[in-house]
Amino acid sequence: MKIGVYVCHCGINIAEHVDVKAVTDFAKGHPQVAIARDYTYMCSDPGQELIMRDIETEHLDRIVVAACSPTMHERTFRNVLSKSGLNPYFLEIANIREQCSWVHGDRGKATEKAKDLVSAAIAKAHLLEPLRSQEKGIIPTSLVIGGGIAGIQAALDIGASGFEVYLVEKNPVLGGHLIRLNRTFPHLEEAAQLIRPKIEAVLSHPNIHVMTLSEVKAIEGAIGNFTAEIRRMARYVDEDECDGCGECIEVCPVERMDNFDYGLKKHKAIYLPAPGGDTTTPVIDCASCLHFQDKSCDRCEKVCPKSAIHLARKEEVEKIDAGTIIVATGHDIFDATKKTELGYDQYDAVITAPQFERLTSPSGPTEGNLVIGGMVPKSIAFIHCVGSRDKSVGNEYCSRVCCTYTAKQALWTSKHLPDSEVTVFYIDVRTFGKGYEELYEEAQKRGVIYRKGVPSEIFRRGEKVVLRGEDALLGQPYEQGFDLAVLATGLVPSEGAQSLRALLKLPLSPDGFFMEVHPKLRPLDTAADGIFLAGTCQGPKDIADTLAQAHGAASRATTVLFQGKVAIDPVIAFIDEDICSGCGICEQVCEYAALNLDPYRRVMTINTALCKGCGACNSACPAGAISLRHFKPDQIMAQVHALCLGRGRQ
Repeated sequence: MKIGVYVCHCGINIAEHVDVKAVTDFAKGHPQVAIARDYTYMCSDPGQELIMRDIETEHLDRIVVAACSPTMHERTFRNVLSKSGLNPYFLEIANIREQCSWVHGDRGKATEKAKDLVSAAIAKAHLLEPLRSQEKGIIPTSLVIGGGIAGIQAALDIGASGFEVYLVEKNPVLGGHLIRLNRTFPHLEEAAQLIRPKIEAVLSHPNIHVMTLSEVKAIEGAIGNFTAEIRRMARYVDEDECDGCGECIEVCPVERMDNFDYGLKKHKAIYLPAPGGDTTTPVIDCASCLHFQDKSCDRCEKVCPKSAIHLARKEEVEKIDAGTIIVATGHDIFDATKKTELGYDQYDAVITAPQFERLTSPSGPTEGNLVIGGMVPKSIAFIHCVGSRDKSVGNEYCSRVCCTYTAKQALWTSKHLPDSEVTVFYIDVRTFGKGYEELYEEAQKRGVIYRKGVPSEIFRRGEKVVLRGEDALLGQPYEQGFDLAVLATGLVPSEGAQSLRALLKLPLSPDGFFMEVHPKLRPLDTAADGIFLAGTCQGPKDIADTLAQAHGAASRATTVLFQGKVAIDPVIAFIDEDICSGCGICEQVCEYAALNLDPYRRVMTINTALCKGCGACNSACPAGAISLRHFKPDQIMAQVHALCLGRGRQ
């Protein structure tokens, strides 16, 4: 067996603290090494050509590259071997940059350590086995979970690329939080003008299948071949038969709080899900409908002139096959009742910013008129960071949008209620986006007062709600009364994030949002290949960033679909069935659901498409029945022997 060793200077990154020539000369003296060379940048084209030329002329069987981390250029050098006719897995990387030159200042000791690392790599290279990637076909369909602006845009992009898309939304209508807004920042456009055309486009697109009142209940498979079970809740009113006459709503005896308007008004148990929305077909809230409690009422079904209501319908489960998945489940609004000291849900004059949006929206309960308790408020306070940057409620992060949407709401108030007194209480003003600082300045120019120091409590005194706190600039306490206090509630992870995380085997960040692989290098990718993130499910962001991420996630998803086939990395676990007892410990530690018990043979099996080669099962197996290809016990022990007992050590 002929082994070639190539030592990289990496400019001065390695050469400054490691004597590269000495390491190369050491490798030349190894009995299993046929040739050893050093070069300034082995990853450069001349460096790669040097290796290819030696493979051809020296008939090398294995290659050792002593350079940077394998995460940087292992793929580069594997391609070199493939082009030269060698199995790409006949390569071993000795990391003498991150693990040596960058962490040691003593040149002599660093050089000796580099020799040890090269010696260990040579020992392993001698035992490397040929591995080959497998290829599987890709289902040319994408599943988008979440029907807000992120999910809608991602579905439109994928559909426009010619692929079939299933858009799953748990609510009766599309649009997410955006459909409830009055205006958007920084230019105060009507939110409806942004979202309505996209909803219409997605509903009419021939490649997009919209599934409202639906939830993902199970997901199996891997990139290119996912299978999802979709629970489709019964839609008791037939959309094709209903003409939207509203007689069913009139006869319904039950009233409940309207979630769409954040509890500002009531609606019947059968109701229009989005006032002024894209549908005139009512839906039934089973939790409050008497028919689904004790069968005591069926008035809506009897009164319907079109016989469009069918209370006997049942939910269905539909299976969908998809090659890629985009998670766009959005966020929830912080529950302001957790901040009891601020008086929300105690005083009518304390509302949240989302409620303010509905009150000022033409489609809202007051048709766009800001009326509280039958009166137009003359003095209005906006309080920043309710549920954000607050350790007491477990949310230490900034929600990123609150400062700017408060400036928008304060500016709207100053324009529509010019005689009102508007004060914003803040910790810091973080208007970070394009045009956002100008919006903040415009609000100030129109007389909006910014006071540093959010209130510690809100209480009622007479007809006013009084804010008590400390002015951080003046260093003085304050008590100030207002007709209305608006709480700028932050963004929190959606209610279903935990359950969906369990289905998809995705990690969550400490704050509960879905975690990307890398915040800069792979901000849209998840730990599961073929599953991508879009929008606020990944963390708080504004509409512009949400749309940008949706476009990016769709692009990542379609890149996979266009390939037609997916290569499966052969560096995965494998099981010695003669040793395996089927104890299942490996299944418990696997984060990717790649291991299952064969019920007939009573041994564990591995789904090669799901396995990531992390080695968790390998280390957990009490019998040593699981090994990792390319990191087999004899290969690792050869490295250990070279490090601990090689070069004359005792």
